[in-house]
Amino acid sequence: MKVVVHPSGLSGNIMAPASKSAMQRACAAALLSKPKVIIHNPGKSNDDMAAMEIIKRLGASINEVDSETIEIESNFLSEIQKGKESTNEINCGESGLSIRMFTPITALCRNEIIVTGEGSLTTRPLDFFEKVFPLLGIKVSSDNGKLPIKIQGPLQPRNIEIDGSLSSQFLTGLLLAYSVSFQESVSIKVSNLKSRPYIDLTLDVMKKFGLTVPENNDYKEFVFRQRENVSEISHNEIVYNVEGDWSGGAFLLVAGAIAGNITVRGLSLASTQADKKIVEALMACGAGIAMEAKGIKIHSAPMKAFEFDATDCPDLFPPLVALAVYCEGVTKIKGVSRLAYKESNRGLTLQDEFGKMGVRIDLEEDDMMVSGGSKVKGASVHSRYDHRIAMACAVAALKADGATTIEEAQAINKSYPDFYEHLRILGAKVTGDKLGVAEILKKLMKDA
Repeated sequence: MKVVVHPSGLSGNIMAPASKSAMQRACAAALLSKPKVIIHNPGKSNDDMAAMEIIKRLGASINEVDSETIEIESNFLSEIQKGKESTNEINCGESGLSIRMFTPITALCRNEIIVTGEGSLTTRPLDFFEKVFPLLGIKVSSDNGKLPIKIQGPLQPRNIEIDGSLSSQFLTGLLLAYSVSFQESVSIKVSNLKSRPYIDLTLDVMKKFGLTVPENNDYKEFVFRQRENVSEISHNEIVYNVEGDWSGGAFLLVAGAIAGNITVRGLSLASTQADKKIVEALMACGAGIAMEAKGIKIHSAPMKAFEFDATDCPDLFPPLVALAVYCEGVTKIKGVSRLAYKESNRGLTLQDEFGKMGVRIDLEEDDMMVSGGSKVKGASVHSRYDHRIAMACAVAALKADGATTIEEAQAINKSYPDFYEHLRILGAKVTGDKLGVAEILKKLMKDA
């Protein structure tokens, strides 16, 4: 699908999308919970749909109460205890979080289960499982460290040490699986942990769902102590509200800083989401930003180059690049090493696609240098099937010298299917599809 973004000014109010990081973790926690779970503001991205399909395959039922509420009831743990595992295969779609989080949870089962995925996920290295799972009594095999993966549990919680430098998502999966399976005090030691805020989010979700929360020793060791830290939830149901997504909201905020006078609602400054740090970048470059009761108000203003460490929030690289393009001078962003195993190799992809728009990006070891302040060209770019690349190019196109065509623009469906529609609502001229992306998705779901 091609989408054309024309130079546009933005104005008005918009609600940020639901956080897929929170939504997917909520799905995993609901699978492991005994009470009925009610989730308000559930996500609707492809990754969210993949997570919901996984927990259904593993024994949960999902009832859509209305467009803003779902109910989840799970018999996953009780069926495992009876030896009645409900599936022999799960498909994680293109979700990196799902593959890393749900594979340890699935390994609680005694039967052999095949874990598959689609698109770029099939090329990502997953040899972490082959290194760690045998230590936990899990049989595992893969296609040279890639999908499909065959596993057979049950997972047996033991004292282990893992490398957290590649992704915190592996640790999230282990923490969730340990929380419902350990019998004696046990710990997970972690070295070089990246993206600590995402572990904070995991622990917060675990607490709210009544799962056993480990003792956190400065993110270097997580200790489960014989049920001492069980949350006191005695209700017959758990109610969870999915907060707004700072990852998707970052693109809206940058769009406002470049081309608008808009208010983005639904983003909590108290959130544990790593991408909340976009606010620091916007302040550092001198963007016209103000925190108000109704939301974050942001408007275009002259901006200067800035320095930013994105090691713990690598998903911010694409919106940060779109922002830096319109900042006078050379912006330095640290953490490029975190970008190699995303939907695309984002460091090189950003360099190539923004290069088509006349933007110079240099990669120097772990740093990205973005030369801003020059005229941005309207061009034909390609998403590389990466949702964040498509959105970054669309945002940068708002003040280009001509229209920008985005090839394979439907990549946004992975995380933010309403993105182009939201730009339209704010006044951007976005053409190239007969229906808005949201309407297309609704029609496909109805016809399915």
